[in-house]
Amino acid sequence: MLSSHINSTERKKMAIIASYVAGETYGLLGPQIAGTVIQENTAYDCIVIAVAREFDKHILNKALYDYFGPQRAVIGFSTLAGRPDLFSLARELKDEGAITILAGPQADVDYMGEPGWQDNPHRFPGLSKHFSFSLHGPAEQAVYLLENLDGNTWKDTPGLIYHNDTKRVIRNPRKAWEERFLRRVNWDNIHTMAHGELVPFRISTAQVLQHIGCPHAARGKWVNIDYPVSLNKKKGQKVSVFLRGCSFCDVAVDKGFHGALDIETVMAQIRCLPDMPDGRKISFELINENPLPGLPRLLREMDKNELKPSQINLILRADWLISGERHLRQALSLAKDMGARILLASVGFESFHDRILFNLNKGLDLETNLRAIHLMRDLRHKFGPEFGYSRKDGAIHGFIHPTPWDTDDISAGIQKTIDQHALPSDILPDHSIPLIIHHASGLGDWIREIEEKEGVQFKRYDSIIGWWQLGDRFTL
Repeated sequence: MLSSHINSTERKKMAIIASYVAGETYGLLGPQIAGTVIQENTAYDCIVIAVAREFDKHILNKALYDYFGPQRAVIGFSTLAGRPDLFSLARELKDEGAITILAGPQADVDYMGEPGWQDNPHRFPGLSKHFSFSLHGPAEQAVYLLENLDGNTWKDTPGLIYHNDTKRVIRNPRKAWEERFLRRVNWDNIHTMAHGELVPFRISTAQVLQHIGCPHAARGKWVNIDYPVSLNKKKGQKVSVFLRGCSFCDVAVDKGFHGALDIETVMAQIRCLPDMPDGRKISFELINENPLPGLPRLLREMDKNELKPSQINLILRADWLISGERHLRQALSLAKDMGARILLASVGFESFHDRILFNLNKGLDLETNLRAIHLMRDLRHKFGPEFGYSRKDGAIHGFIHPTPWDTDDISAGIQKTIDQHALPSDILPDHSIPLIIHHASGLGDWIREIEEKEGVQFKRYDSIIGWWQLGDRFTL
Protein backbone atom coordinates (compact mmCIF):
# COMPACT_ATOMS: atom_id res chain seq x y z
CA MET A 1 0.00 0.00 0.00
CA LEU A 2 1.13 3.56 -0.75
CA SER A 3 -1.42 5.43 1.32
CA SER A 4 -0.08 6.08 4.84
CA HIS A 5 0.30 9.52 6.45
CA ILE A 6 3.25 11.05 8.31
CA ASN A 7 3.81 13.60 11.06
CA SER A 8 2.83 17.02 9.68
CA THR A 9 6.11 18.59 10.88
CA GLU A 10 8.16 16.50 8.45
CA ARG A 11 8.66 17.40 4.81
CA LYS A 12 6.42 15.34 2.61
CA LYS A 13 7.41 13.61 -0.61
CA MET A 14 6.22 13.68 -4.19
CA ALA A 15 7.48 11.99 -7.35
CA ILE A 16 6.88 12.82 -11.02
CA ILE A 17 7.02 9.90 -13.45
CA ALA A 18 7.83 10.68 -17.08
CA SER A 19 8.41 8.64 -20.22
CA TYR A 20 12.01 8.26 -21.34
CA VAL A 21 14.07 6.63 -24.08
CA ALA A 22 16.47 3.95 -22.87
CA GLY A 23 20.14 4.81 -23.36
CA GLU A 24 19.59 8.58 -23.67
CA THR A 25 20.97 11.25 -21.34
CA TYR A 26 18.79 14.28 -22.03
CA GLY A 27 16.92 16.25 -19.39
CA LEU A 28 13.15 16.66 -19.12
CA LEU A 29 12.44 20.37 -18.82
CA GLY A 30 8.71 20.18 -18.12
CA PRO A 31 8.83 17.57 -15.33
CA GLN A 32 12.11 18.90 -13.90
CA ILE A 33 10.96 22.51 -13.73
CA ALA A 34 7.72 21.28 -12.11
CA GLY A 35 9.78 19.35 -9.58
CA THR A 36 11.83 22.48 -8.88
CA VAL A 37 8.73 24.64 -8.38
CA ILE A 38 7.26 22.09 -5.97
CA GLN A 39 10.51 21.59 -4.07
CA GLU A 40 11.08 25.32 -3.54
CA ASN A 41 7.51 26.49 -2.91
CA THR A 42 5.81 23.72 -0.93
CA ALA A 43 6.43 21.40 2.01
CA TYR A 44 7.17 18.59 -0.45
CA ASP A 45 10.46 17.19 -1.65
CA CYS A 46 10.01 16.23 -5.28
CA ILE A 47 12.02 14.06 -7.65
CA VAL A 48 11.53 13.11 -11.29
CA ILE A 49 11.70 9.46 -12.32
CA ALA A 50 12.57 8.73 -15.97
CA VAL A 51 10.91 5.46 -17.01
CA ALA A 52 11.88 3.72 -20.25
CA ARG A 53 9.57 1.32 -22.06
CA GLU A 54 11.52 -1.71 -20.88
CA PHE A 55 10.97 -0.98 -17.19
CA ASP A 56 10.20 -3.68 -14.63
CA LYS A 57 6.99 -2.72 -12.83
CA HIS A 58 7.87 -4.71 -9.71
CA ILE A 59 11.23 -2.96 -9.37
CA LEU A 60 9.61 0.45 -9.82
CA ASN A 61 6.92 -0.33 -7.24
CA LYS A 62 9.59 -1.35 -4.74
CA ALA A 63 11.57 1.81 -5.49
CA LEU A 64 8.47 3.93 -4.90
CA TYR A 65 7.72 2.08 -1.67
CA ASP A 66 11.27 2.70 -0.44
CA TYR A 67 11.11 6.37 -1.46
CA PHE A 68 7.79 7.19 0.19
CA GLY A 69 8.18 4.92 3.20
CA PRO A 70 5.20 5.41 5.54
CA GLN A 71 4.09 8.59 3.76
CA ARG A 72 1.06 8.96 1.54
CA ALA A 73 2.30 8.68 -2.04
CA VAL A 74 1.63 11.69 -4.26
CA ILE A 75 2.70 10.87 -7.81
CA GLY A 76 2.49 13.11 -10.85
CA PHE A 77 2.62 11.73 -14.39
CA SER A 78 3.86 13.94 -17.21
CA THR A 79 5.09 13.62 -20.80
CA LEU A 80 3.72 10.09 -21.07
CA ALA A 81 4.05 9.78 -24.88
CA GLY A 82 0.75 7.88 -25.12
CA ARG A 83 2.20 4.88 -23.28
CA PRO A 84 -0.47 2.41 -22.09
CA ASP A 85 2.01 0.81 -19.68
CA LEU A 86 2.27 4.09 -17.76
CA PHE A 87 -1.51 4.58 -17.91
CA SER A 88 -1.92 1.14 -16.30
CA LEU A 89 0.74 1.89 -13.71
CA ALA A 90 -1.09 5.07 -12.69
CA ARG A 91 -4.35 3.19 -12.21
CA GLU A 92 -2.71 0.46 -10.15
CA LEU A 93 -1.04 3.02 -7.90
CA LYS A 94 -4.32 4.90 -7.51
CA ASP A 95 -6.13 1.68 -6.59
CA GLU A 96 -3.46 1.06 -3.94
CA GLY A 97 -4.20 4.40 -2.32
CA ALA A 98 -1.76 6.78 -3.98
CA ILE A 99 -2.84 10.19 -5.24
CA THR A 100 -2.07 10.17 -8.95
CA ILE A 101 -2.05 13.41 -10.95
CA LEU A 102 -2.09 13.61 -14.73
CA ALA A 103 -0.14 16.70 -15.84
CA GLY A 104 1.87 17.98 -18.80
CA PRO A 105 0.78 18.44 -22.42
CA GLN A 106 -2.76 17.23 -23.26
CA ALA A 107 -3.50 16.54 -19.58
CA ASP A 108 -7.01 17.95 -19.97
CA VAL A 109 -8.11 16.14 -23.13
CA ASP A 110 -6.44 12.86 -22.14
CA TYR A 111 -8.23 12.96 -18.78
CA MET A 112 -11.66 13.83 -20.26
CA GLY A 113 -11.42 11.60 -23.32
CA GLU A 114 -12.08 11.86 -27.02
CA PRO A 115 -15.04 13.97 -28.18
CA GLY A 116 -18.21 11.88 -28.46
CA TRP A 117 -16.82 8.82 -26.69
CA GLN A 118 -19.99 8.41 -24.63
CA ASP A 119 -21.97 7.70 -27.82
CA ASN A 120 -19.13 5.93 -29.64
CA PRO A 121 -17.75 3.15 -27.44
CA HIS A 122 -14.79 2.52 -29.76
CA ARG A 123 -13.39 6.00 -29.05
CA PHE A 124 -10.87 6.78 -26.31
CA PRO A 125 -12.84 7.26 -23.04
CA GLY A 126 -10.11 9.19 -21.29
CA LEU A 127 -8.03 8.47 -18.21
CA SER A 128 -10.28 9.70 -15.42
CA LYS A 129 -10.36 6.20 -13.90
CA HIS A 130 -6.56 6.04 -13.93
CA PHE A 131 -5.85 9.30 -12.13
CA SER A 132 -7.19 11.01 -9.02
CA PHE A 133 -7.41 14.19 -11.06
CA SER A 134 -5.71 16.16 -13.83
CA LEU A 135 -3.76 19.41 -13.59
CA HIS A 136 -3.63 21.34 -16.85
CA GLY A 137 -1.46 24.41 -17.33
CA PRO A 138 1.54 26.01 -15.59
CA ALA A 139 3.40 23.90 -13.03
CA GLU A 140 2.97 26.46 -10.23
CA GLN A 141 -0.70 25.51 -9.99
CA ALA A 142 0.53 22.47 -8.08
CA VAL A 143 1.61 24.74 -5.22
CA TYR A 144 -2.00 25.56 -4.27
CA LEU A 145 -3.05 21.95 -4.78
CA LEU A 146 -0.38 20.50 -2.50
CA GLU A 147 -0.90 23.16 0.17
CA ASN A 148 -4.58 22.24 0.39
CA LEU A 149 -4.47 18.52 -0.31
CA ASP A 150 -5.43 17.54 3.24
CA GLY A 151 -8.57 19.70 3.30
CA ASN A 152 -11.39 20.32 0.89
CA THR A 153 -10.19 23.52 -0.77
CA TRP A 154 -7.95 21.57 -3.19
CA LYS A 155 -11.01 21.59 -5.43
CA ASP A 156 -10.40 25.32 -6.03
CA THR A 157 -6.97 24.69 -7.60
CA PRO A 158 -6.53 26.55 -10.93
CA GLY A 159 -6.28 24.17 -13.88
CA LEU A 160 -7.69 21.24 -11.90
CA ILE A 161 -9.99 18.74 -13.61
CA TYR A 162 -11.78 16.13 -11.53
CA HIS A 163 -15.04 14.23 -11.03
CA ASN A 164 -17.29 15.52 -8.28
CA ASP A 165 -19.50 13.35 -6.06
CA THR A 166 -22.13 13.08 -8.82
CA LYS A 167 -19.48 11.94 -11.34
CA ARG A 168 -19.74 15.19 -13.27
CA VAL A 169 -16.48 16.53 -14.67
CA ILE A 170 -15.43 19.80 -13.05
CA ARG A 171 -12.88 21.87 -14.95
CA ASN A 172 -11.31 24.89 -13.27
CA PRO A 173 -9.85 27.65 -15.48
CA ARG A 174 -6.08 27.48 -15.59
CA LYS A 175 -3.96 30.42 -14.49
CA ALA A 176 -1.69 32.46 -16.72
CA TRP A 177 2.04 31.76 -16.98
CA GLU A 178 4.23 33.58 -14.46
CA GLU A 179 7.84 34.03 -15.53
CA ARG A 180 9.16 34.03 -11.96
CA PHE A 181 8.46 30.30 -11.80
CA LEU A 182 10.41 29.72 -15.03
CA ARG A 183 13.70 31.19 -13.87
CA ARG A 184 15.06 28.17 -12.02
CA VAL A 185 15.49 24.52 -12.95
CA ASN A 186 17.22 21.96 -10.76
CA TRP A 187 18.76 19.61 -13.30
CA ASP A 188 19.90 17.23 -10.56
CA ASN A 189 16.39 16.15 -9.51
CA ILE A 190 16.01 13.43 -12.15
CA HIS A 191 16.39 9.76 -11.22
CA THR A 192 16.28 6.40 -12.94
CA MET A 193 16.17 2.79 -11.83
CA ALA A 194 19.33 0.76 -11.43
CA HIS A 195 20.02 -2.39 -9.43
CA GLY A 196 16.49 -2.39 -8.05
CA GLU A 197 16.51 1.14 -6.66
CA LEU A 198 16.18 4.78 -7.64
CA VAL A 199 19.50 6.45 -8.40
CA PRO A 200 20.42 9.99 -9.50
CA PHE A 201 20.71 10.33 -13.26
CA ARG A 202 23.31 12.63 -14.79
CA ILE A 203 22.18 14.37 -17.96
CA SER A 204 24.38 15.70 -20.77
CA THR A 205 21.81 17.75 -22.71
CA ALA A 206 19.24 20.10 -21.17
CA GLN A 207 16.61 22.53 -22.46
CA VAL A 208 16.16 26.27 -22.10
CA LEU A 209 12.70 27.75 -22.58
CA GLN A 210 12.60 30.96 -24.63
CA HIS A 211 9.18 30.78 -26.36
CA ILE A 212 5.98 29.26 -24.95
CA GLY A 213 4.05 27.61 -27.75
CA CYS A 214 4.31 27.83 -31.52
CA PRO A 215 3.75 30.92 -33.71
CA HIS A 216 2.41 28.66 -36.49
CA ALA A 217 -0.44 27.78 -34.12
CA ALA A 218 -1.25 31.41 -33.34
CA ARG A 219 -3.70 31.78 -36.23
CA GLY A 220 -6.25 29.13 -37.06
CA LYS A 221 -7.68 28.41 -40.49
CA TRP A 222 -9.94 25.97 -42.30
CA VAL A 223 -8.10 23.39 -44.41
CA ASN A 224 -9.60 20.87 -46.86
CA ILE A 225 -7.69 17.65 -46.12
CA ASP A 226 -7.80 14.70 -48.50
CA TYR A 227 -9.61 11.48 -47.68
CA PRO A 228 -7.32 8.56 -46.84
CA VAL A 229 -6.42 6.58 -49.94
CA SER A 230 -8.11 3.46 -48.55
CA LEU A 231 -11.52 5.19 -48.50
CA ASN A 232 -11.19 7.59 -51.40
CA LYS A 233 -13.65 5.86 -53.70
CA LYS A 234 -14.46 9.14 -55.42
CA LYS A 235 -11.43 11.11 -56.51
CA GLY A 236 -11.04 14.42 -54.76
CA GLN A 237 -13.00 13.70 -51.56
CA LYS A 238 -11.96 16.03 -48.76
CA VAL A 239 -12.79 16.95 -45.17
CA SER A 240 -12.76 20.56 -44.01
CA VAL A 241 -11.01 20.89 -40.63
CA PHE A 242 -10.20 23.95 -38.53
CA LEU A 243 -6.49 23.79 -37.67
CA ARG A 244 -4.06 25.60 -35.44
CA GLY A 245 -0.54 24.69 -36.48
CA CYS A 246 0.39 21.42 -38.15
CA SER A 247 -2.54 19.03 -38.49
CA PHE A 248 -0.75 16.21 -36.63
CA CYS A 249 0.48 18.35 -33.71
CA ASP A 250 -1.52 18.12 -30.50
CA VAL A 251 1.03 20.14 -28.51
CA ALA A 252 0.39 23.31 -30.54
CA VAL A 253 -3.33 22.97 -29.88
CA ASP A 254 -2.62 22.50 -26.19
CA LYS A 255 -0.23 25.43 -25.72
CA GLY A 256 -1.19 27.85 -28.49
CA PHE A 257 1.34 30.68 -28.57
CA HIS A 258 2.05 32.79 -25.50
CA GLY A 259 5.16 34.53 -26.85
CA ALA A 260 8.73 35.08 -25.72
CA LEU A 261 10.12 35.13 -22.20
CA ASP A 262 12.16 38.07 -20.94
CA ILE A 263 15.88 37.76 -21.74
CA GLU A 264 16.72 37.86 -18.02
CA THR A 265 14.47 34.85 -17.43
CA VAL A 266 16.31 32.98 -20.18
CA MET A 267 19.69 33.96 -18.75
CA ALA A 268 18.58 32.74 -15.32
CA GLN A 269 17.71 29.36 -16.82
CA ILE A 270 21.10 29.13 -18.53
CA ARG A 271 22.86 29.85 -15.24
CA CYS A 272 21.10 26.79 -13.80
CA LEU A 273 22.60 24.48 -16.43
CA PRO A 274 25.25 22.06 -15.13
CA ASP A 275 28.87 22.90 -15.96
CA MET A 276 31.19 20.69 -17.94
CA PRO A 277 34.72 20.01 -16.61
CA ASP A 278 36.06 22.91 -18.72
CA GLY A 279 33.57 25.34 -17.16
CA ARG A 280 31.27 25.52 -20.15
CA LYS A 281 27.57 24.85 -19.85
CA ILE A 282 26.36 21.49 -21.09
CA SER A 283 24.64 21.37 -24.47
CA PHE A 284 21.08 22.63 -24.43
CA GLU A 285 18.11 22.71 -26.74
CA LEU A 286 16.69 26.20 -27.13
CA ILE A 287 12.93 25.81 -27.00
CA ASN A 288 11.84 28.39 -29.53
CA GLU A 289 10.06 27.40 -32.74
CA ASN A 290 11.53 30.45 -34.53
CA PRO A 291 14.88 30.93 -32.78
CA LEU A 292 17.07 32.58 -35.42
CA PRO A 293 16.00 36.26 -35.19
CA GLY A 294 16.90 36.38 -31.48
CA LEU A 295 19.88 34.01 -31.54
CA PRO A 296 22.63 36.64 -31.99
CA ARG A 297 21.28 38.63 -29.04
CA LEU A 298 21.12 35.47 -26.92
CA LEU A 299 24.80 34.74 -27.61
CA ARG A 300 25.81 38.33 -26.89
CA GLU A 301 23.91 38.26 -23.59
CA MET A 302 25.58 34.98 -22.64
CA ASP A 303 28.97 36.47 -23.42
CA LYS A 304 28.16 39.61 -21.39
CA ASN A 305 27.09 37.43 -18.45
CA GLU A 306 30.24 35.27 -18.79
CA LEU A 307 28.15 32.20 -19.57
CA LYS A 308 30.09 29.91 -21.88
CA PRO A 309 27.97 27.63 -24.08
CA SER A 310 29.30 24.38 -25.49
CA GLN A 311 26.53 23.64 -27.97
CA ILE A 312 23.08 25.09 -28.70
CA ASN A 313 20.59 22.74 -30.35
CA LEU A 314 17.83 24.25 -32.49
CA ILE A 315 14.54 22.76 -33.66
CA LEU A 316 12.78 24.80 -36.32
CA ARG A 317 10.85 24.87 -39.58
CA ALA A 318 12.48 24.94 -43.02
CA ASP A 319 10.85 28.25 -44.02
CA TRP A 320 11.99 29.96 -40.82
CA LEU A 321 15.50 28.63 -41.44
CA ILE A 322 15.53 30.34 -44.85
CA SER A 323 14.04 33.60 -43.61
CA GLY A 324 16.48 33.66 -40.70
CA GLU A 325 19.64 32.98 -42.73
CA ARG A 326 21.17 36.39 -42.00
CA HIS A 327 20.65 35.95 -38.25
CA LEU A 328 22.05 32.43 -38.33
CA ARG A 329 25.21 33.61 -40.07
CA GLN A 330 25.66 36.30 -37.42
CA ALA A 331 25.12 33.74 -34.67
CA LEU A 332 27.64 31.34 -36.20
CA SER A 333 30.27 34.07 -36.31
CA LEU A 334 29.61 34.83 -32.65
CA ALA A 335 29.67 31.13 -31.76
CA LYS A 336 33.06 30.79 -33.45
CA ASP A 337 34.48 33.62 -31.34
CA MET A 338 32.99 32.02 -28.20
CA GLY A 339 34.27 28.55 -29.02
CA ALA A 340 30.72 27.19 -29.20
CA ARG A 341 28.76 25.16 -31.71
CA ILE A 342 25.26 25.50 -33.16
CA LEU A 343 23.47 22.30 -34.17
CA LEU A 344 20.29 22.25 -36.23
CA ALA A 345 19.14 19.24 -34.26
CA SER A 346 15.84 18.84 -36.09
CA VAL A 347 14.32 20.65 -39.05
CA GLY A 348 10.67 19.72 -39.51
CA PHE A 349 10.71 18.72 -43.17
CA GLU A 350 8.08 16.00 -42.50
CA SER A 351 7.65 15.14 -46.19
CA PHE A 352 9.08 15.68 -49.65
CA HIS A 353 5.82 15.92 -51.55
CA ASP A 354 3.58 18.97 -51.82
CA ARG A 355 0.32 17.05 -51.35
CA ILE A 356 1.47 15.44 -48.12
CA LEU A 357 2.83 18.76 -46.85
CA PHE A 358 -0.55 20.39 -47.56
CA ASN A 359 -2.46 17.69 -45.67
CA LEU A 360 -0.06 18.09 -42.75
CA ASN A 361 -0.76 21.87 -42.88
CA LYS A 362 2.95 22.64 -42.77
CA GLY A 363 2.40 25.98 -44.51
CA LEU A 364 5.34 25.39 -46.86
CA ASP A 365 6.14 23.41 -49.99
CA LEU A 366 8.73 20.96 -51.27
CA GLU A 367 10.83 23.70 -52.86
CA THR A 368 11.17 25.39 -49.46
CA ASN A 369 12.40 22.16 -47.89
CA LEU A 370 14.98 21.67 -50.63
CA ARG A 371 16.20 25.28 -50.34
CA ALA A 372 16.68 24.75 -46.62
CA ILE A 373 18.75 21.62 -47.25
CA HIS A 374 21.00 23.40 -49.74
CA LEU A 375 21.45 26.26 -47.26
CA MET A 376 22.49 23.89 -44.48
CA ARG A 377 25.04 22.23 -46.74
CA ASP A 378 26.46 25.61 -47.79
CA LEU A 379 26.72 26.78 -44.18
CA ARG A 380 28.57 23.64 -43.19
CA HIS A 381 31.09 24.29 -45.98
CA LYS A 382 31.63 27.87 -44.77
CA PHE A 383 31.61 27.46 -40.99
CA GLY A 384 32.86 23.92 -40.52
CA PRO A 385 33.06 22.79 -36.87
CA GLU A 386 30.91 25.67 -35.54
CA PHE A 387 27.87 24.36 -37.39
CA GLY A 388 26.18 20.97 -37.42
CA TYR A 389 23.09 19.77 -39.23
CA SER A 390 23.60 16.22 -40.50
CA ARG A 391 22.76 12.83 -39.12
CA LYS A 392 26.50 12.35 -38.51
CA ASP A 393 26.35 15.39 -36.22
CA GLY A 394 23.54 13.81 -34.21
CA ALA A 395 20.65 15.61 -35.93
CA ILE A 396 17.32 13.83 -36.43
CA HIS A 397 15.21 15.69 -38.96
CA GLY A 398 11.46 15.24 -39.27
CA PHE A 399 10.33 12.73 -41.88
CA ILE A 400 6.80 11.36 -41.53
CA HIS A 401 6.08 8.18 -43.51
CA PRO A 402 3.80 6.34 -44.08
CA THR A 403 0.72 8.57 -44.13
CA PRO A 404 -2.93 7.90 -45.07
CA TRP A 405 -2.41 9.72 -48.38
CA ASP A 406 0.42 7.64 -49.88
CA THR A 407 -0.48 6.69 -53.46
CA ASP A 408 1.92 4.93 -55.80
CA ASP A 409 2.54 8.21 -57.63
CA ILE A 410 3.21 10.14 -54.42
CA SER A 411 5.58 7.47 -53.10
CA ALA A 412 7.44 7.41 -56.41
CA GLY A 413 7.73 11.20 -56.36
CA ILE A 414 9.13 11.19 -52.82
CA GLN A 415 11.69 8.52 -53.71
CA LYS A 416 12.74 10.46 -56.81
CA THR A 417 13.38 13.57 -54.72
CA ILE A 418 15.30 11.57 -52.13
CA ASP A 419 17.56 10.11 -54.83
CA GLN A 420 18.06 13.35 -56.77
CA HIS A 421 19.17 15.30 -53.72
CA ALA A 422 21.11 12.52 -51.97
CA LEU A 423 19.05 12.92 -48.81
CA PRO A 424 20.10 9.61 -47.15
CA SER A 425 23.69 10.84 -46.87
CA ASP A 426 23.01 13.61 -44.37
CA ILE A 427 19.29 14.43 -43.99
CA LEU A 428 17.11 11.36 -43.63
CA PRO A 429 17.01 9.56 -40.26
CA ASP A 430 17.65 5.83 -40.06
CA HIS A 431 13.91 5.27 -39.84
CA SER A 432 10.97 7.45 -40.76
CA ILE A 433 8.23 8.08 -38.21
CA PRO A 434 4.75 6.85 -39.17
CA LEU A 435 2.06 9.49 -38.92
CA ILE A 436 0.77 9.44 -35.33
CA ILE A 437 -2.71 10.87 -34.80
CA HIS A 438 -3.40 11.88 -31.22
CA HIS A 439 -7.13 12.10 -30.57
CA ALA A 440 -6.86 15.83 -29.74
CA SER A 441 -4.89 16.84 -32.83
CA GLY A 442 -6.46 18.43 -35.89
CA LEU A 443 -6.31 15.07 -37.65
CA GLY A 444 -8.35 13.62 -34.79
CA ASP A 445 -11.22 15.84 -35.95
CA TRP A 446 -10.51 14.69 -39.54
CA ILE A 447 -10.79 11.02 -38.56
CA ARG A 448 -14.01 11.53 -36.60
CA GLU A 449 -15.60 13.40 -39.51
CA ILE A 450 -14.74 10.53 -41.86
CA GLU A 451 -16.14 8.00 -39.39
CA GLU A 452 -19.44 9.84 -39.27
CA LYS A 453 -19.64 10.38 -43.03
CA GLU A 454 -18.68 6.83 -44.00
CA GLY A 455 -20.16 4.87 -41.10
CA VAL A 456 -16.77 3.31 -40.27
CA GLN A 457 -14.69 2.95 -37.13
CA PHE A 458 -10.92 3.26 -36.87
CA LYS A 459 -9.25 1.32 -34.10
CA ARG A 460 -8.04 3.22 -31.01
CA TYR A 461 -4.84 2.50 -29.16
CA ASP A 462 -5.71 4.45 -26.02
CA SER A 463 -5.06 8.11 -26.93
CA ILE A 464 -3.77 7.29 -30.43
CA ILE A 465 -6.07 6.69 -33.42
CA GLY A 466 -4.96 3.83 -35.68
CA TRP A 467 -5.66 5.43 -39.05
CA TRP A 468 -4.07 2.38 -40.72
CA GLN A 469 -6.58 -0.05 -39.21
CA LEU A 470 -10.25 0.12 -40.08
CA GLY A 471 -12.23 -2.02 -37.65
CA ASP A 472 -10.53 -5.40 -37.56
CA ARG A 473 -8.78 -5.08 -40.91
CA PHE A 474 -5.71 -3.19 -41.95
CA THR A 475 -6.12 -0.57 -44.66
CA LEU A 476 -2.51 -0.26 -45.78
